[in-house]
Amino acid sequence: MPGALDGIKILEFTQIIAGPFGGMMLSDMGADVIKVEPLQGEPWRLARQFIPGESKTFMSLNRGKRSLPLDLTKPKAMDIVRQMIPEVDVIIINARPDVPEKLGIDFETLAKINPRLIYCDNTAFGRNGPHAYRPGYDLIVQAISGLMASEGKIQDGVPQLISSTAVADFATGIAIAWGVCAALYVRERTGKGQKIDTNLLGTALAVQTGSFMEVAAIDTESRQEFTETLAALREGGASYEEMDYQYRSVLSPWRGGNIYYRTYAAKDGVFAIACLSDHLRRRAADILGIDDPRFEAGYDPFDDQAIAAGEALVPVAEELFKQRTVDEWLTEFDKVGVPAGPVRFVPELMDDEQVTANNLIVDLEHSLAGSVRMVGPMINMSDTPLEAQSASPALGEHTDEILSGLGFQSDEIQTLRDDGVTR
Repeated sequence: MPGALDGIKILEFTQIIAGPFGGMMLSDMGADVIKVEPLQGEPWRLARQFIPGESKTFMSLNRGKRSLPLDLTKPKAMDIVRQMIPEVDVIIINARPDVPEKLGIDFETLAKINPRLIYCDNTAFGRNGPHAYRPGYDLIVQAISGLMASEGKIQDGVPQLISSTAVADFATGIAIAWGVCAALYVRERTGKGQKIDTNLLGTALAVQTGSFMEVAAIDTESRQEFTETLAALREGGASYEEMDYQYRSVLSPWRGGNIYYRTYAAKDGVFAIACLSDHLRRRAADILGIDDPRFEAGYDPFDDQAIAAGEALVPVAEELFKQRTVDEWLTEFDKVGVPAGPVRFVPELMDDEQVTANNLIVDLEHSLAGSVRMVGPMINMSDTPLEAQSASPALGEHTDEILSGLGFQSDEIQTLRDDGVTR
């Protein structure tokens, strides 16, 4: 069965993570995604190449697309782009705010050619404000948005990035796909295209939800106290640890003694337990044989007495969990519905029965690299199923196919290559 976006053509001027990830998800929905990239390839083709022009990072973010290298500084390349626009439904671009207009691929210019065009413009900090002109990557946005400080990882006196994943980039990729799908729906009703603005800063703030929220009655005074104290600490040359301590003591107090939502070492490995309701906490305590006095007065993890009681139970729980294996504990928790799971490394999941049972792995054939196994589409749709259309494209793999579809003859395509317009 065709995917939900079968027949939709997308022209993608993107690199690194957010834009490519959004385009890849739309490809999984059946869209025809043409990736326009520099003649040498986008930067992540060249990062840790294992064969010329191919890296695992690039391949993981660009499956299902067709590659069209173009030197957009050359007029003939821009002629090709303009020739494509009438048949294109969506453009995705991530660049500094001034770049699209300089190249002549900004929304206002292209919408005159195709009023039905949906144009998703992703930037680091948004199109307005004093920092709109600045380039930025996930690391910078983690720093600016508070994500990094909230993580609380400090080494050698400075906060450390969230390194397991580029959280702002990937979340923005999802926002790109979400916005494009909504705009396509609106176009079906109105016949009109529109511009979508996404940015890494907005996404990074959005995923923090309650942390980036102020209820005037309970938050405003403490926030003002913190910002005034922080300014004084900075002016006085205080260390980052001192500022972090102030943040956590005033706005983000640590809840000590929480034995029900954390990881534990068992006899043969490590597992996590997550009890966020009173009845689940009671079930976990019963399995451990722990008498938790906090249940008598009503469990309040922020109460000082509750924290003290919990801290006294921490070494007790840690010692108990070491006495049995991970599987033994998981069996006990499963019997009473307590959420728990083993701590695993990513390579283990390639053969995980839960992952494979839900079709979360796809096997593809790359034109240069051969067999590729990777994570598949993250959602399922019963009537318009998602599908990984193909592996990521080799650089220029589809140049002839795309240009011949525009009416170029083989000798004309070769001339464009000779002139450094394409590859």
